[in-house]
Amino acid sequence: MKSFAERFGPYLIFFAAMLWATDAPFRLHLTQDLPSNFIVLGEHFFDILVALPILFVNWADVKKLSLKGWLSVIVVAVGGSALASVAFTEAFHYVNPSVAILLQKLQPFIAIGLAVALLRERLPRFFWLWTLLAVLAAYVISFPNFVPQVYQGETFNPNFIGVSLALVAALLWGASTVLGKYAMNSISFKTMTALRFVVAFVFLLGLNVYQGSISAISRMTATDWLFIAIIAVTSGIVSLFIYYKGLQYTKASVATIAELGFPLAAVAVNAIFISQPITFTQIIGMAVLLAAIYFLTKTGSAEAVREQSGVTELD
Repeated sequence: MKSFAERFGPYLIFFAAMLWATDAPFRLHLTQDLPSNFIVLGEHFFDILVALPILFVNWADVKKLSLKGWLSVIVVAVGGSALASVAFTEAFHYVNPSVAILLQKLQPFIAIGLAVALLRERLPRFFWLWTLLAVLAAYVISFPNFVPQVYQGETFNPNFIGVSLALVAALLWGASTVLGKYAMNSISFKTMTALRFVVAFVFLLGLNVYQGSISAISRMTATDWLFIAIIAVTSGIVSLFIYYKGLQYTKASVATIAELGFPLAAVAVNAIFISQPITFTQIIGMAVLLAAIYFLTKTGSAEAVREQSGVTELD
């Protein structure tokens, strides 16, 4: 008899993705006074308080990782957990949080493309048609006036910078979905989650020391500490344990679609707590983007991407 996670893996991922959206109001507040890389370091500090004991108990599991497995974990931790979070948080300085969040929905196309290249999965029918629609929709979301003004005088347009940062985060998170799935061929979801946070924390600590942003700790308020702790728990350690439990029994291509729970929850969260509505043109772009991903999922299910045998192609 199948376990709950085996039967409802995609739903666990969908729920975890919805939890990711709950941090936007807290993250927006923190970016007013603190550097983005320090905020993400603070999140990971709280996360490793849970991750380190788990890693200690499951140390035998860690020894099962091959060199390619370790490389996958490092890319997921440094790219997906550290740099992507920093880029996404920094994007809040330049664009409406709704824009930054909605642009993440190019992530399924990135993840599926990487699954084809790295895991030898087959493309669903009409893949390039839906990809083109998604790119056009992302353009409308990014530049509702249809003109990408890259410069304002002698400096970069803040909107362009914010969009670029959000897209970098989408690329790194898309890669993390595929490589995280690959790493879990050797280790459990608990070990994968713990390794992601511990490796990312070590990297972020070095980054903050190098950039001198570690000194930001001296000006943190009690509210800042509380908000960072909330982010770490809800959209950090709890959501990723749920996410990797679901990913253990879900194909990478299906998982990245299930992550659509993120924008659906984010729109509601932003409307209620941030009061920063998006324009009508951006709403149209959002609808087209989500529709493109929906039809990609629908056509992809008819051609069922190969199961775990495709994942092992990296070996």
